[in-house]
Amino acid sequence: MDHDQRFKTLLRAFFDDFLRLFFADWAARLDLSRVEWLDTELFHDPPDGSRHALDIVAKVPIADTARSAATASLLLVHIEIEASDRTTQLASRLPYYYYFLRDKYRLPVLPIVLYLKVGLNGIGVEHCVEKLWDLEVGRFQYLYVGLPGLDGVEYAKGDNWLGVALSVLMKIPPDRVAWLGAEALRRLTRAPLNEQQRFLLGECVQAYLPLDDEQKLQFEGLLQSGTYVEVRAMNQTVYEKGIEKGRQEGQVELVASLIEERFGPIPEGVRQELKRLPLQDLRRLALRIGAAASLADLGLAAS
Repeated sequence: MDHDQRFKTLLRAFFDDFLRLFFADWAARLDLSRVEWLDTELFHDPPDGSRHALDIVAKVPIADTARSAATASLLLVHIEIEASDRTTQLASRLPYYYYFLRDKYRLPVLPIVLYLKVGLNGIGVEHCVEKLWDLEVGRFQYLYVGLPGLDGVEYAKGDNWLGVALSVLMKIPPDRVAWLGAEALRRLTRAPLNEQQRFLLGECVQAYLPLDDEQKLQFEGLLQSGTYVEVRAMNQTVYEKGIEKGRQEGQVELVASLIEERFGPIPEGVRQELKRLPLQDLRRLALRIGAAASLADLGLAAS
């Protein structure tokens, strides 16, 4: 599963948690109970121009408490996920994305970048400037989160469950990496989450926990202790079924249960489709369920 798909699914499933965790002042200005997901395709000079896919675009009402100071009743939140270890690749495209969205929807746009490998100051405002010799002809600003610039131990102890999962991408002292991974998973097993949410957050921890050989032994040793018995049970239920141990039937049942939790009972034809999918495709499908609006969005027949 690539970074973009994983984090698109995570941020759509935990959109309000993301804003409250990193941009609480902005979250307080918005009514996060009524989010509308918008088309993210951008066509340059249609019909024959290039095509871009923005990561996440949400239309969000401005809260009544902030309405008097706003020029509109709605706001677009545009989030880009950047997995590169540089800021330059994305920064030059952001102004173009901004003006495209502003012109298309005639609404103010809040641009945010989530950096997976660039820390900067952790959380802040970044800008890109265009100059013509000494003349500054354009300045564009955007909010950012640089995960490697944040304290992973502090976020792993927090009460925002998305923050607990993302802590594995933050700064972690080498002697605490194994502990943080085990502790994050332990806390997620006890969190008030549904099965789909727990799967997405736990899968993120498993995918990004940065273990070298020695830390992996420490991590596995921790999971064998009584403190983390719940994590072993979750691993068996969520990850080992049809993934690590290659049990196709178990993975089919896991994906089917996640689909039923979101959309209700699934037709037998859909279950048969799942049985024909390779294990890796089943894993990708599981990560997409939270962001899907229908079975059709998952590429599955409804009947």
